[in-house]
Amino acid sequence: MSDPDAVRQFYDSLAACHAAARKQLGRPLTLAEKILFAHLAPGQELPQRGGSYVNLRPDRVAMQDATAQMALLQFALAGREQVAVPSTVHCDHLIQARSGCDSDLAAANDVNAEVYAFLKSASAKYGIGFWEPGAGIIHQVVLENYAFPGGMMIGTDSHTPNAGGLGMAAIGVGGADAMEVMAGLPFNIRWPQLIGVRLTGALSGWASPKDVILKVCEILTVKGGTGHIIEYFGPGCESISCTGKGTICNMGAEVGATTSLFPFDERMAEYLEATGRGELAQLAREHGAELRADPEVEAKAKDVFDRVIEIDLSALEPLIVGPHSPDLARPVTGLGAEARQAGWPLELNAALIGSCTNSSYEDMERAAAIARQATALGLRATVPFYITPGSETIDRTIRRDGQMAALEAIGGIVLANACGPCIGQWRRDDISDGEVNSIVSSYNRNFSGRNDGNHATLSFLTSPEVVTAMALAGRLDFNPLRDSLPAGNGKQVRLAPPTGSDLPAGGFATSLDGYVAPPTDGSAVELEVDPASERLQLLEPFAPPAADDMQGLLVLAKIEGKCTTDHISPAGPWLRYRGHLDHISGNTYIGASNTFTDERGMAISALTGEQAPLPEMARAYHAAEQGWVVVADTNYGEGSSREHAAMSPRFLGCRAIIARSFARIAEANLKKQGVLALTFETAADWELVRADDRLTIKGLDALAPGSRLTIGIVHADGTRDEFSCCHSLSEQQVEWFRAGSALNYLRQQS
Repeated sequence: MSDPDAVRQFYDSLAACHAAARKQLGRPLTLAEKILFAHLAPGQELPQRGGSYVNLRPDRVAMQDATAQMALLQFALAGREQVAVPSTVHCDHLIQARSGCDSDLAAANDVNAEVYAFLKSASAKYGIGFWEPGAGIIHQVVLENYAFPGGMMIGTDSHTPNAGGLGMAAIGVGGADAMEVMAGLPFNIRWPQLIGVRLTGALSGWASPKDVILKVCEILTVKGGTGHIIEYFGPGCESISCTGKGTICNMGAEVGATTSLFPFDERMAEYLEATGRGELAQLAREHGAELRADPEVEAKAKDVFDRVIEIDLSALEPLIVGPHSPDLARPVTGLGAEARQAGWPLELNAALIGSCTNSSYEDMERAAAIARQATALGLRATVPFYITPGSETIDRTIRRDGQMAALEAIGGIVLANACGPCIGQWRRDDISDGEVNSIVSSYNRNFSGRNDGNHATLSFLTSPEVVTAMALAGRLDFNPLRDSLPAGNGKQVRLAPPTGSDLPAGGFATSLDGYVAPPTDGSAVELEVDPASERLQLLEPFAPPAADDMQGLLVLAKIEGKCTTDHISPAGPWLRYRGHLDHISGNTYIGASNTFTDERGMAISALTGEQAPLPEMARAYHAAEQGWVVVADTNYGEGSSREHAAMSPRFLGCRAIIARSFARIAEANLKKQGVLALTFETAADWELVRADDRLTIKGLDALAPGSRLTIGIVHADGTRDEFSCCHSLSEQQVEWFRAGSALNYLRQQS
């Protein structure tokens, strides 16, 4: 739990730190800048936005069970006895959703027993807090127990920025970043640019915090926030609850933002008090000026931020996004006509609420308000309707206060306090693979195959209350603002807008059930890894690059269009192998569309001319000691923080990814694992690469920040081409590459 004494000491240092930064910059500070300067490691030059790489000192690390496996396996190689900063592991990703909370949780404990045992043993050995399966989703548990205004955290999940709802700079990273910070090293990142979002007015009617971030996604698109922190400000901020702010910050990941955050206000203080952290609330009140942007920032916003967006909350209407991308937005009122024109199935197959994004007390209260109306009118959900509470605390509180009963009364099926269908852990029995169907949810991602592994599922995202209303209608074209439903008495009725409190009048039924504190001394604890395990595998360091490793490289695939981490290293059934690098590498690029083939996930061998799945082809090249590259389009690797999307290609012999542009976490993960992340200096050069080319990367002897590399191409017909590539490697990252990986570099320093 957050240590008030440590927070007090940190807060007492802020005024002087901010005064020094203000003097250096010669202008007022945004909140993001205040937090960044307060966590800047000493001895560095004044950072330049979008240019300088800096070392930061986060306050804590959080890991979910799917990514924690590889993070802790890497930490085991780092040679450290204890973590250097407070850290936690949360078992929320490996619980498959199928029939209901109790049976799903029991099945998870059985199927994942050895993984949980490893995570628990590693947590005990290295001094890490451990949250058992069923205790809750990482981001909700962090908000309830660990987040605090003005702090900084990194987490091995892309939706770590959820803690920005409590004014914390919380950044999603790969396991190698987490490993380094736990080992006592700083967190290295490019100093972000800033996007300011000014909020005015107040939400009303059917509009909710979800609609704020869906509007931002529409404006910025899935890559518009890359390399930026999104900072919300303006008079509308305090009208949004703390957990509503968390929803907005959570989904900032969908635009590629480094993190998102809100200024400290009384809504945050009330949430801290309601979650048993009254001392922290008082400390934050006393230091409120340090936990908000300088007063002059709002008036000079266009001079201080790199971009400013204005949103009038009073004019905002419910939005729904999808399918296949979280930035494809339109008002709920316009979806029906668009769906009919596009030929999307209008009959819904499922409706789902909850997830790390929308599973707060307020979310469940507003959804329950719709459910209570439905019961009074004699209505029930006409499609399977699933509810995922965010934590054991939320679960107990809404059972006590009646929201759970109201949702169950209309047919709701309560799932475990875990991610479940949001991250592909949904075992569906109602459709077959390839069957086109429509679903709605209050989740954060809707890439093809994301929820159920079926790339034909059309997934739409909206608020929990709109999802609940659509579950009653069972149709994608139902507009709860205008359309009516047939009540039990035969009359047509319309639902009233939802209402509800963000905090329970009787306080939260706080639960620490499932939390296991580490022992004072874990040195005698042995890591539980069976050498014969199908799911866990101790790591071997990657080999440093040899002189000829970058010559005559084959092109494994040329991927056009969206290539998310779900395409590169899908979740779903593959989650079981997150701790076994060899086995999980069997899914590498199986979701990607290779322009050289007609079928997703396939490749044509440049050695034999035969066609085979991409991971099999990569293994064959690697076995033949033949390095390879992947050529990709824009925003390569958007989505989840899963570093397997970098580790698996590296394990199978990938030397470089050459793309038009990269998502931030994906690029960082590639660098950590010793894979060159290169961008075309001239975008049109993408067209030069053919299926049977051999590529040579030239200029590596002079590799340095800002240098250019030349890619020489020898085509199968004997003709030649070449093009120039850029990279964003810092001096330290060049050393990672030369060592073979960041972990190798750390071991050398040790």
